[in-house]
Amino acid sequence: MKFLVSQLSYFIADKQARRNLSALRTYLYFILGVIILHSAIFHFIMTFAEGQEHSWLTGFYWTLTVMSTTGFGDITFHTDIGRLFSIVVLMSGIILLLIMLPFAFIRHFYAPWLEARLRNQAPRACEDHHSGHVIICRNDSITPGLIRRLSFNHIPYVILESDPVVAAQMMSGDIEVVTGEIDHRQTYENLRVDKAKLIFANAEDTTNTNIILTAREVSPTIPILALAEEEASLDIFTLSGATYTLPLKRILGEQLAARVGAGIGAVHIVGRFKDLEIAEFLIHHTPLAGKTLTDIGLRSETGVNVVGVWNQGRFQPIRADRPLSNTDVPVAIGTKDQVKRLDKFLGAVPNGQGPVLVIGMGKVGMSTAKALKEKGLPVHVIEKDERLRREIGSQFDRTTYGDAADLHVLEEAGIYEASAVALTTNSDAVNIHLTVYCRRLKPDLNLVSRITKERNIEAIYRAGADFVLSYAFLGREYVTALLLGREPIMVGEGADFFSVAVPDVLVGGDLGSSQIGAKTGLIVIAIERNESTITNPMPGTILEKEARLLMLGTIEQRDLFASEFT
Repeated sequence: MKFLVSQLSYFIADKQARRNLSALRTYLYFILGVIILHSAIFHFIMTFAEGQEHSWLTGFYWTLTVMSTTGFGDITFHTDIGRLFSIVVLMSGIILLLIMLPFAFIRHFYAPWLEARLRNQAPRACEDHHSGHVIICRNDSITPGLIRRLSFNHIPYVILESDPVVAAQMMSGDIEVVTGEIDHRQTYENLRVDKAKLIFANAEDTTNTNIILTAREVSPTIPILALAEEEASLDIFTLSGATYTLPLKRILGEQLAARVGAGIGAVHIVGRFKDLEIAEFLIHHTPLAGKTLTDIGLRSETGVNVVGVWNQGRFQPIRADRPLSNTDVPVAIGTKDQVKRLDKFLGAVPNGQGPVLVIGMGKVGMSTAKALKEKGLPVHVIEKDERLRREIGSQFDRTTYGDAADLHVLEEAGIYEASAVALTTNSDAVNIHLTVYCRRLKPDLNLVSRITKERNIEAIYRAGADFVLSYAFLGREYVTALLLGREPIMVGEGADFFSVAVPDVLVGGDLGSSQIGAKTGLIVIAIERNESTITNPMPGTILEKEARLLMLGTIEQRDLFASEFT
């Protein structure tokens, strides 16, 4: 009862709720007026047309029974005018009481009351014990994956949501959330900014500036990572007090350009950890195609360890006796000198000297094209919107305006002479469509694409893409790397970097007999123990208590590891 009273008190105190109640009250007054009018007409017809006398209470009783369609039948008219009036009262009752009244009640009282309950349920502040947490300023496409990574690494988080109703719904989904105005100092005090590990400002650029300035009022030292949509915002964020800035769309373009590469066979560094470098190299059109790792003798020749392979969008462990195909992209780990020897061993076979075709010249496309141009590659671009003509200018080797789904436009842009295509439009459907088209027109293309919604990743790989990278993956990898004090590792969409304590069932055994790779598919790239790190560990390495395994793989493989060994 006390809870109900508090809910009603909160509801009535709301201005919009008071307006809703006023509208409902006005409608109830109108219905009361109609009932009184019908009762008066009832008396008039009964007296002058029917010759009957009834009390006013009887008039109200008859009107309500007819309007509510109850119709007991104990009081009836016998004349046509009386029966016509009965029909009018019945129809008005159906409309006013049975149709409009429930709607008005739900619209002006019940629904707003439920919303008020949700608003009241949404937490306004972090718990007193909250510390070392990450404050995420918006629930965007990056957030779900970032939450999973934070949970894996036992880093607490809280999402700031300005709408209390949305916050309550998120809370029901076991998401840590606090509601409050994003530009209000009290909100950041409630978020315990002075005890937080990081603020991730991932709203619009103008809002991020406000977040930075407001948070700095509460804590001058809290690290703030600000996501920048526009390049011009980088300096503004720094001047406002941001510790780190993240121009994610520019980085996404640069990463796509890196995957196109200056030559088939050249090594591409995707990340670093301690003294290790993580690198990818392509098999397509190299002497390695059709050979096994044993045949090649890659480890004996270079010292690097091939830990996995990308094939048609899936990252998986590789066996020494498995022949490498043209579609494989092996991932190797080694020291800087070992990776240099690998690059020399591969020989950087030229990529046919054909141009790279970039389709879609938004922020990501422009970044991709510029990065490719800086590598000295010939770049052809296609853009549908001619309003970007001035911005694009003549900085690329060939610019074609039109719809890339039109064969004539693709031919004019040089699809048949291109060695690679980068799809950078902001529409997943368009990128999937163009992936199929370009792959059918020229099967041997090196085809990379951006993706917006992670659910479309498998679809675009099925369509024929060689490499896919999403805005969300890039964002969560940079945030996680910053929190863990390491460099971002861009192995690719779906592959993550995990740090896991050695399970009790594996303590005392060696890495080889643990069968972690065979049972889960995860690849152990390092073991941390006693403040030291064993990189690229050998199968005979003993797994000690309180040591941590640093592993590479998918989230599904990480979940399998948890169920298999804990």
